[in-house]
Amino acid sequence: MTTLQQILPGAAVTPRHTGLRRASRVLRPARTVPGALVAVTLTAGLGVTSAEVVSGLLGSPLGWVPVNDLVELAGRTAWPQTSTAALTMAGAGALMLLLAILPGRSRLLPVETSDPLIVVGITRSGLRRTLCAAAQQVTGVDKARVRLRRRTIEVTVMTGAESSGAMLRQVGTAVGDRLSGVGTLSTAEVVVRLRRRGA
Repeated sequence: MTTLQQILPGAAVTPRHTGLRRASRVLRPARTVPGALVAVTLTAGLGVTSAEVVSGLLGSPLGWVPVNDLVELAGRTAWPQTSTAALTMAGAGALMLLLAILPGRSRLLPVETSDPLIVVGITRSGLRRTLCAAAQQVTGVDKARVRLRRRTIEVTVMTGAESSGAMLRQVGTAVGDRLSGVGTLSTAEVVVRLRRRGA
């Protein structure tokens, strides 16, 4: 049913959509592993370099980093010779920035709760198994497969040759009821496909 608030531009956001947005933000995976790897690599490299420079200024270089050789190499190398390396380093830096800015794909789907301060999620594989079990409970369904896509939940059921289109509605109802029972805050549409044995 469409209400006037949904038609008018600038209509108030429903609590369900607000909860979905908040839960998706909270369940978004952090870039912990790439960030830790970059931080450890930079710390180690810059620490060794600074120790080498300080020890060289004090008159007893450590020999860990060939500073003199690098300075000579930089002095006799022109820009066209280093453009490839510079572009590679710039590309690596841009990739690291994108990894830090863009969110990762969440492994959890948000579940509706009565308390707005609590965020709960269900794994994608767990939801697939739950919906698959609901589809297989329909009489005549031999096997079911569920795919979770961005906009749709695709349910493919294997049935005998005598199955009819009424089974599609029964499977859709069973999956929709289970989806409502789980309480996922997903806006995906359930699409049921029928595949007969031997077809």
